[in-house]
Amino acid sequence: MSTFQELGVSDKICRGLSELGIHTPTEIQEKSLPVLIHQKTDFVGQAQTGTGKTVAFVVPVLERVDPANKRIQAVILCPTRELCKQNAKAVFKYSKYCSKVFVESVYGGEDIQVQIQQLSRPTQVLVATPGRLVELMNKGVVDLSGIHQFILDEADEILAMGFKKEIDRILTKTNDFRKIWLFSATIPHGLQEVISTYMAKGAPSVRVGSKAEVINPLIEHQYILCEKHEKSYMLTAFLKAMGNARGIIFVRTKGDAKTVNEMLVAKGFEADQLHGDLTQKERDKVMRGFVAKKFRLLVATDMAARGLDIDNLAFVVHYNLPDQAEFYTHRSGRTARAGKRGISIAFVTPQDMRKFKFLQEKLVIDFIQVT
Repeated sequence: MSTFQELGVSDKICRGLSELGIHTPTEIQEKSLPVLIHQKTDFVGQAQTGTGKTVAFVVPVLERVDPANKRIQAVILCPTRELCKQNAKAVFKYSKYCSKVFVESVYGGEDIQVQIQQLSRPTQVLVATPGRLVELMNKGVVDLSGIHQFILDEADEILAMGFKKEIDRILTKTNDFRKIWLFSATIPHGLQEVISTYMAKGAPSVRVGSKAEVINPLIEHQYILCEKHEKSYMLTAFLKAMGNARGIIFVRTKGDAKTVNEMLVAKGFEADQLHGDLTQKERDKVMRGFVAKKFRLLVATDMAARGLDIDNLAFVVHYNLPDQAEFYTHRSGRTARAGKRGISIAFVTPQDMRKFKFLQEKLVIDFIQVT
């Protein structure tokens, strides 16, 4: 096992990482850092959520920032405002002992005029969601012609949320010498098109785990076979068995989120809901409450829960099976983070069996049946 110093990380950044309790590189960091620090190249890093991808791309960005240049030098594109905030905070924390790095984060749901004012200050690293970045570009506020690094974080999630046109728009406004670093849990067909179109042929690519492995091995995958009308009973029985452990319950629609949350609250569980009918202010309030452990269960739709990064979640429940295999990967990745173990449990009806078998085969998962 290498140290961060052996991988080429400067002493100042190593000191900042150490103060945050980051002492030993993870596999994705060990394989990515030497390439991104020492080579000017495009790069594809494929690893499950929670394996340390943030350090793998933020540290090389910091190593390459020119303190004398106050223009935007690196862009980190994220699927959600939550992930934007987390990445901007990482840039700030990891650079504690470096020359000051100016970072700004921009995303929807906030006053764009306030963000325009913030961007009038020196900005060297810009963290953004695709839609808001395009808005700011259209207003002539953001100039990407001088960037050296363009990072797509959770790239498959960005694509799944329908931002392909925005990615194209943004990349066509960058220069020819910029390098693209793409990090993702999966590489679906649409993302492969982005790689083929914008990245150098033969760019270094790293995939953590065996060739077929997509799911974090620390997750135990379980399923319960039940009729549709038995789901609520089976869910409450599972939650009671988990004691005070915290987790997320994934459902398919906004209506499902409301129904399941109301059912849980009525049964005395501490729960809240996250879905598309909530305003951004309401979503932020829910997330603050969940992070602060004011309630232990979050009922969420896939789109609303994109990019969530919550510590110490013991389990994920698939109350409804997802429509795509990639969604199962993202859902499950909310648990078993930072080297801890977790449970991902699916409630499967007889009508779901065809979809469930597809998930098993596509993701190469051995599910354990719970009775």
